[in-house]
Amino acid sequence: MALEERYLDFDEYIRQGEPGKREKAAIWQTAIGLQAVDGLTTSDYLKETARRHIEGEIGIDDVRKLITTYYHTKEMREPDDEGKHQADKVSANITKILSSETLDFSTNGLISLHRRIFEGVFDHAGLLRKYDITKSEWVLEGDTVHYLNWEDLRRALDYDIAQERGFSYKGISQDEIIAHIAQFVSGIWQIHAFEEGNTRATAVFTILYLRDIGFKVNNDMFAQHSWYFRNALVRANYKSAVKGIDYSPVYLERFFRNLLLSEQWDLRNRYLHIHPTEEWSVQPNLADPTSAGQVQDKYGTSKGQPQDKLFTDNPNILKLIQVVGNKELSVKEMMDRIKLKGRDNFLNLYLLPAIANGYARMLYPSSPRHPRQKYLLTVKGLALYRMGE
Repeated sequence: MALEERYLDFDEYIRQGEPGKREKAAIWQTAIGLQAVDGLTTSDYLKETARRHIEGEIGIDDVRKLITTYYHTKEMREPDDEGKHQADKVSANITKILSSETLDFSTNGLISLHRRIFEGVFDHAGLLRKYDITKSEWVLEGDTVHYLNWEDLRRALDYDIAQERGFSYKGISQDEIIAHIAQFVSGIWQIHAFEEGNTRATAVFTILYLRDIGFKVNNDMFAQHSWYFRNALVRANYKSAVKGIDYSPVYLERFFRNLLLSEQWDLRNRYLHIHPTEEWSVQPNLADPTSAGQVQDKYGTSKGQPQDKLFTDNPNILKLIQVVGNKELSVKEMMDRIKLKGRDNFLNLYLLPAIANGYARMLYPSSPRHPRQKYLLTVKGLALYRMGE
């Protein structure tokens, strides 16, 4: 039996598991989901080992040791092993951190947190950067956020954290609370204190801090929308007088509104582009009713609607989503589970429509004929899967 067939979906634990298992599964989902901000995915081995941790068979430190041993002794090397090794280690480290309720809300605490997250991954884990940086961003059409110069990193962190420690949330509205949290988190991220891993460190620091001040944090948000979170931080810290673009914290505020107030803003990256197309120029709240009865194209996409609209009436796409779930499956594995024998029919009626509508993707998109090619759900596909349709 293939490895991915042996481990249960984390969603099953969250929906049906005992409270302790539910909590562990939710933390693992968050830790794994955060790897997407750097384009990383975890291995099947990590997911199987996480399952053993959720079941109580092994402790989190055992997980970390097993991951190290697995990569040191692995005989068959794959092209993406380096990235998966990093994602596996960091996911396990984050899981250990989020399993604790403790937080050192200080500059030293943030630095220590970065060290603990990237221990065994980066030589510079827990060290402030010593050079200035720029980063080309897709949402900025290749431009960069102006990150803080390296000489002032500690002083800026000290100031922002001290200001937040002294801030009182008493007597202010929900809108003011959300705006303030977004401003604080945005400021910490813009400092960009470390050479690598700033967004993941900021996310974990944010989760711990929000818990510390009494908020119940919806882990699904960081698990499913970590890339949106990063791009929202980019837009909150970008301003260009030449292009007529001002700081735009509204996208980050909508992330936190979903996170803390259970609102349903459509958190997709296309809305964050500085020059979105017309159909992506207005970010909708999915709690509002949407129009129905649209004419569909051959892939089941409603004409006149964005192609990767969250919902679909195509039963074949829905079936494929339920079959794939959190797994990575080959064409043959998907066909076996759907109980189909005709490859062409499967491709034309199931897989290609799911890919065209943005619900599924290749594991190796740059190498379509990769000998170990598999398919998995996109963030949108996972969102629909988790809604139980």
